[in-house]
Amino acid sequence: MPADFNYFIVFAEMRTGSNFLEANLNALPGVTSYGEAFNPHFIGGPKYSEILGISQKARDQDPLALLAAIRDIPDALGGFRYFHDHDPRILDPVLSDPRCAKIILTRNPLDSYVSWKIARATKQWTLTNIKRRKEAKAKFDGPEFLDQVETNQSFQITLLNALQKTGQTAFYLAYEYLQNVEVLNGLAAWLGVDGRLKDVDQSLKRQNPEPVEAKVSNPRAIGKALAELDRFNLTRTPNFEPRRGPAVPGYVLGAETPLMFMPVRGGPEAEVRQWMAALDDVPVGNLTSGANQKTIRHWMRERPEHRRFTVLRHPLARAHSVFCRQILSTESGSYLRIRRLLRKFHKIPLPPESPDENYSRDDHRAAFKAFLGFLRQNLAGQTSIRVDGTWGSQTETLAGFAGFALPDMVLREDEMPTQLPALAQQLGRTDAPVPKTADDDAPYALADIYDADLEQACAEIYLRDYIQFGFTEWRAP
Repeated sequence: MPADFNYFIVFAEMRTGSNFLEANLNALPGVTSYGEAFNPHFIGGPKYSEILGISQKARDQDPLALLAAIRDIPDALGGFRYFHDHDPRILDPVLSDPRCAKIILTRNPLDSYVSWKIARATKQWTLTNIKRRKEAKAKFDGPEFLDQVETNQSFQITLLNALQKTGQTAFYLAYEYLQNVEVLNGLAAWLGVDGRLKDVDQSLKRQNPEPVEAKVSNPRAIGKALAELDRFNLTRTPNFEPRRGPAVPGYVLGAETPLMFMPVRGGPEAEVRQWMAALDDVPVGNLTSGANQKTIRHWMRERPEHRRFTVLRHPLARAHSVFCRQILSTESGSYLRIRRLLRKFHKIPLPPESPDENYSRDDHRAAFKAFLGFLRQNLAGQTSIRVDGTWGSQTETLAGFAGFALPDMVLREDEMPTQLPALAQQLGRTDAPVPKTADDDAPYALADIYDADLEQACAEIYLRDYIQFGFTEWRAP
């Protein structure tokens, strides 16, 4: 048993080489890595049903039990891989435990992103036989890339701050050095194990060795997305620049009128975008989004008269809209993997596919009420599923805005018809159109199932939003 560490964790992300690193760790005598042990969608890996006698269901009910089992393996050093969207309930216990060895694996974000896009296109996530390699070119999506970089940066900063506060250090390992047996043996020495590798594991092959420009169908889009990034810091971990506040790429800038919309996910985003486009008589696609802090600060300096605003939605209406769009539906934009987990493990009575004519109003109310029960657990940190931005509290979203810039105006959705034109008038637009109201949710509107019990359940979940923003009982528009 190593003198300093009882177990280890590999902090990584998809397409950073974590499978390759794990294969080499498992080649060391007395070392066992149990894959993505706390991935909410499976346990260890898609082919496994349990780890150390603990099933996925048992793990979800008590994740610390599995953590203890891995930590307490007799005469061996156990560990696992952990990505930013894995079960958050084990993160604090692990980060605060100096007997847990922290290995932080990183890769150039652009390479990771392109590799991820190709893997999604080919459905090939690992390669052991080069003859079975599937080829495809990725389509580079600038806003998607920026969002992925921001998410990973935020998690890296969380790790850094936790290590600093507890006086710990980690073993930082870059993707480029995974093929260096001396570096991997240095990791073995740091872990305190006696075994060493004679050579690196050769079972896994690099899938896309070409230059990044050759792996995408629209290479010019890469330059546009990277233009505002400090490329020399992209692979520095955990402090690579630029550090941006939450949701910055989601901000929407007016085509002509100097308005900045700071969306709260799950709210009337589409309706506000349509109003901003109509205000300047342009297509919605002409509005600017996907920018970073540097770009937006420049935009603000160039337009000192600008106004920033956000729009809140009643918590119950927001929860219902998210339920209908992301959970109940199986159409594009829905959260299919989370939907499967909610049906299988949380027993929410969702139909196997999108609702049909047999899905009744009573069915809808029962499923939505069960979803509210899940939200209560999820926001309390009692589930393995991430707290998604579409249903996280609006109070926390606005607190995130404060790390970059505060909105000048915080509107409620029912105030949009009067307050958005009034905001435009402040900027000289006396001809501002009236924004459209959101369509009813489908297959049933909230008004079809609303009652005091649903209101009470929602108020208990989002108490801070009700108090902070003065929400009262929901009323149909």
